[in-house]
Amino acid sequence: MNDDSIPRVTATPAALDLIATLRNEHGPVLFHQSGGCCDGSSPMCYPQGDFIVGDEDVLLGHIGGAPFYMSPSQYEYWKHTQLNIDVVPGKGGMFSLENGRGIRFLTRSRLFTDEEIAALDLAHTSLQ
Repeated sequence: MNDDSIPRVTATPAALDLIATLRNEHGPVLFHQSGGCCDGSSPMCYPQGDFIVGDEDVLLGHIGGAPFYMSPSQYEYWKHTQLNIDVVPGKGGMFSLENGRGIRFLTRSRLFTDEEIAALDLAHTSLQ
């Protein structure tokens, strides 16, 4: 098992469909996992170029062709989990592109297995 076979972020078919719709309407998009405050801990979707990714933000991977980032402090909290982005009924984050559609992105997660963590740690160590 290697790092490439263990995605840190995945998306459900419903999320992929919504991402495709948003990309058709807005062009390239990106995600940033919110750390709380006004919009809770929702994955926020923005047009690329409208959200400035921080130099320290962590790129977890891509879903539906969209890069998915989170802050370093959030990453420390979530690094032992795989995120699965889904869509559920509700109001999207105030600035997230899905807002006003009656549905919103939702982050679900699962803990990596011990084997997956070891593979991820080994891959990370070999990059240093």
